[in-house]
Amino acid sequence: MLDMQSASATPAVIRREDYRPPDWLVPEIDLDFRLDPARTVVRARLKVVRNGAHDAPLRLDGRNLTLVEVLRDGEALAREDYALDDEALIIPIEADEAVIETVVEIAPAANTELMGLYASGGMLCTQCEAQGFRRITFFPDRPDVLSRYSVTMRAERTRYPVLLSNGDPGECGDRPDGTHVASWTDPWPKPCYLFALVAGDLAANRDVFTTRSGRRVELAIWVRESDLPRTAHAMSSLKAAMDWDEKSYGREYDLSRFNIVAVADFNFGAMENKSLNIFNSRYILADPDTATDGDYDAIAGVVAHEYFHNWSGNRVTCRDWFQLSLKEGFTVFRDQQFSADQGSAAVARIGEVRALRAAQFPEDAGPLAHPVRPESYIEISNFYTATVYNKGAELIRMMRTMLGPEAFRRGADLYFARHDGEAATCDDFVAAMEEASGVDLGHFRLWYAQAGTPKVRATLSHEPASSRAILSLAQAVPPTPGQNRKRPMAIPLRIALIGELSGRTIGGEQLVLMDQPSEEIVFEGIGEAPVLSINRGFTAPVALETDRDADDLAFLSANDDDPFARYEAMQQLMLETMVAAIAGGRGDHAPVIEAVRRTLDDEMLDKAFVAEAVLLPSEAFIGDQMAVVDPEAIHSAREALRGDLGRALDGEWRVAHAASRADGYELTPAAKGL
Repeated sequence: MLDMQSASATPAVIRREDYRPPDWLVPEIDLDFRLDPARTVVRARLKVVRNGAHDAPLRLDGRNLTLVEVLRDGEALAREDYALDDEALIIPIEADEAVIETVVEIAPAANTELMGLYASGGMLCTQCEAQGFRRITFFPDRPDVLSRYSVTMRAERTRYPVLLSNGDPGECGDRPDGTHVASWTDPWPKPCYLFALVAGDLAANRDVFTTRSGRRVELAIWVRESDLPRTAHAMSSLKAAMDWDEKSYGREYDLSRFNIVAVADFNFGAMENKSLNIFNSRYILADPDTATDGDYDAIAGVVAHEYFHNWSGNRVTCRDWFQLSLKEGFTVFRDQQFSADQGSAAVARIGEVRALRAAQFPEDAGPLAHPVRPESYIEISNFYTATVYNKGAELIRMMRTMLGPEAFRRGADLYFARHDGEAATCDDFVAAMEEASGVDLGHFRLWYAQAGTPKVRATLSHEPASSRAILSLAQAVPPTPGQNRKRPMAIPLRIALIGELSGRTIGGEQLVLMDQPSEEIVFEGIGEAPVLSINRGFTAPVALETDRDADDLAFLSANDDDPFARYEAMQQLMLETMVAAIAGGRGDHAPVIEAVRRTLDDEMLDKAFVAEAVLLPSEAFIGDQMAVVDPEAIHSAREALRGDLGRALDGEWRVAHAASRADGYELTPAAKGL
């Protein structure tokens, strides 16, 4: 009998530097389920292959499983032939290949953690990311073990008439005992966190998508029958995402079926299981009587996000959970691109930056600050954060900005081709970008390792006699837990100078890569006094401080030809006005009022953009900019400015409101003010 030490009472710290490849690979797995909410029997047949030269036994993770039987190459093992504890099953194997079979029992109805296989509103469904598969059967539960899955399910037909899993359907049929059987086969290797199973009484909204190579893909969104009318937008969003991914990234869907299931109490927002996405119902169901424009946009974005994972996450997955941003940051960026192309890119970018500042900037400034690629964790579920997702997306965006769209696309193509069917790392992604573009991104890699939001100080001086403007830049990254000493980052900044007299960009836009603690940039041929427009499009996730005064900000809010920079100038003007009022008792509201007036009167602007631009910064955001937060003073200052804007621009507000009214609801760009 093998001995296993009992688990320590102190949770172990998992470190990135300790990564080692798996001792055993599992190229094929067959799963057989006898589904019942009280007692489900799972038989797993694993083909295992030794990975390299070693004599380590096979370790299979497992939790809350009742082990019934273990077989090695068809021979049942006695209890002394393996080791078992609350976390794992360990089996010695002398040969380099073997077939391991286990039979376990689980209780989905008693699974209140909603990880693994659980019961939900009369259905059975799964959630396996990050470590839920070990609650279904014994398996090496790590993302770098990729397997081809064959799944057979048997369940009571009247209770669970629909049986779904990954891949394409195979044989199915009824049994004399009132049960029925369905089989599914997924030919693409995948990690176990992408396994999915759903059993329930569901109806489907069905459609078809034809790929650019002519493959017919059957689409289905599975919900309760009464919810079918509320799935139309999700289906159209799915087809739009499939079309967009083909055109924008050359990524074609690779199976004959794609299913989505909506679950009322799904504990994640949505999950990208291969070909069987599972969603919380809020990201699938919508109708004009209950959903807002924001709800419809969220559905389109989340449906696209999970579909895009088919390549950025599924066909190429992450080597270990420290690389989580490899799939999530890249896919968030891809869904942001999709959303920008479906409507107003400027409005989409404003929303993305607002979310980043509301969730990720405070995370970077707090006690839980961590890099996009963490160095250690105790519980991986704690790293599904705004830093990994949203800041991770900003890193991808910065690379695209630095390399240009064409080189970035070549890098993405190389990454997908080189690592298809593999578990990759963030470094692998950056290496593909370097090779495709010829650009050295060695310094840029620091963004993955160093936590904190860089603070950039920018001052602009003008020398009329020599027609020169000098931009002085300085950067610093505040200390964060475990990283007291910081190195300067590689920060791409889109910059333009706007002439005070002409109101036009002088000399065009420039991309500046700031990679030193301080730098000076000299602009020649600047005759008229310039106003600085910096970090246009929010090219870098930094906190910016400039010497621009209220007049400069008001000027930019009316004249900057970069929509995000124009919005940012307005927001900064409002913010500084309110902060001054908090400090001194009453700020000068006139510049803000005039800037808002000009924005409301500009008929060339999208209504949706105008709505964003004239929206006062939230009280929470104002507080984030202050060393000492006084909630009452913040509220008073904001209400005072809000009141003055209402009174001074009463006529303009009424005209804008009348122009935006609609008799009915339409989900069109024009109706949304785009």
